Amino acid sequence: MAKNKRIYGCTECGATFSKWAGQCAECQAWNTLVETVVDTTPTGGSGVSASRTGHWAGQAAQVRTLAEVSTEEVPRQSSGSSELDRVLGGGLVAGSVVLMGGDPGIGKSTILLQTLCQLAQSMPALYVTGEESQQQVAMRARRLGLPEDKLKVMTETCIESIIATARHEQPKVMVVDSIQTIFTEQLQSAPGGVAQVRESAALLVRYAKQSGTAIFLVGHVTKEGSLAGPRVLEHMVDTVLYFEGESDGRLRMLRAVKNRFGAVNELGVFSMTDKGLKEVSNPSAIFLSRYDTPIPGSVVMSTWEGSRPMLVEVQALVDTSHLGNPRRVTLGLDQNRLAMLLAVLHRHGGVPTYDQDVFVNVVGGVKVLETAVDLALLAAVMSSLRNRPLPMDLMVFGELGLSGEIRPVPSGQERLKEAAKHGFTRAIVPKANAPKESPKGMQVIAVTRLDQALAAIFD
Repeated sequence: MAKNKRIYGCTECGATFSKWAGQCAECQAWNTLVETVVDTTPTGGSGVSASRTGHWAGQAAQVRTLAEVSTEEVPRQSSGSSELDRVLGGGLVAGSVVLMGGDPGIGKSTILLQTLCQLAQSMPALYVTGEESQQQVAMRARRLGLPEDKLKVMTETCIESIIATARHEQPKVMVVDSIQTIFTEQLQSAPGGVAQVRESAALLVRYAKQSGTAIFLVGHVTKEGSLAGPRVLEHMVDTVLYFEGESDGRLRMLRAVKNRFGAVNELGVFSMTDKGLKEVSNPSAIFLSRYDTPIPGSVVMSTWEGSRPMLVEVQALVDTSHLGNPRRVTLGLDQNRLAMLLAVLHRHGGVPTYDQDVFVNVVGGVKVLETAVDLALLAAVMSSLRNRPLPMDLMVFGELGLSGEIRPVPSGQERLKEAAKHGFTRAIVPKANAPKESPKGMQVIAVTRLDQALAAIFD
């Protein structure tokens, strides 16, 4: 039988000790020793037990050249939701492990229960819950009107029992909700600790690769918005998904931040209803506000999310500051980048804002992480500062450099086509993104400097 030995490793310097201590004797860091398990079974003997890497003792791994490796497309299974399939890269891959994180109440358990109830109609599926009873899961399924006759539910927190049951049931897809409640009997620490989360996830990943079962792991997030537990958990899995949006709002955004089988930063949009999460096939129409008359401080820009363009509204409010240090507040944007762009506006646009409070928001709770929002952000700031509404059929995008130049952004043609599809007739874009032939019914104005852009917007 395999022999397991408990050791305590420092998360700062990597030193290992046989006993726990409050302070690492090597780097003098406090509270950094975490419990872990190592397999002491000899690998060179004639034993027949399997080691932690999954190979038989004494058996060498198979080595091939790249030319001998098959490059056939990995088969995928549709989850039943086009938005979830988009974020996953086209569907579920056999043997993949997906980690889904998000704030409490944002819809992680809801979307996974919806997905498994649909998949269970065509393949074996198992829902493992460590936080709720089987009755609670069944009540949610009935409230959402989901098919209940095929999905199997299990309440368990011991990882050894979970894997033993999974080997008996042989599901093709399995959900573990949540990884913070799972523990292994090989460790003495409490569930939710660094060692327990890491060891439990390692056993699930190993089982997924050996059996070909697709596994969803639900992870809690901290107050800072990152996944609770060790960061190594994100490196162990194949895909990491984050739920974004306000828990009391209607819209939910599911973003992929890591995907070994598809594009990263892909975004799926869902709407929370009394029947669960419903996919939003045309998110641009949801994020755009339709006013009766133009209002100051609002402009529409086209952002690129994963593999598609999406129109969002950027709002700005500029007001006289009565503080010695004017406020710079952003929602859905980088606050440091706003301060930099205001400095560029002063230096190359001749518009000072050192005595103004500036508040910027992206409507709908969307987080715009790309630099294509620069020109739209300054257009909204100028519109609010001068109290001059911008035309409702105007769309703006472009990156702004520190010397006042307007730099191109990727996929400019697709952004313009998306705006034209929603009825926009005028666009101000970087010169390098100007098409040879503008979309039908749209006037494209190409600019190279900040002063040219401001003149095109407000003249």
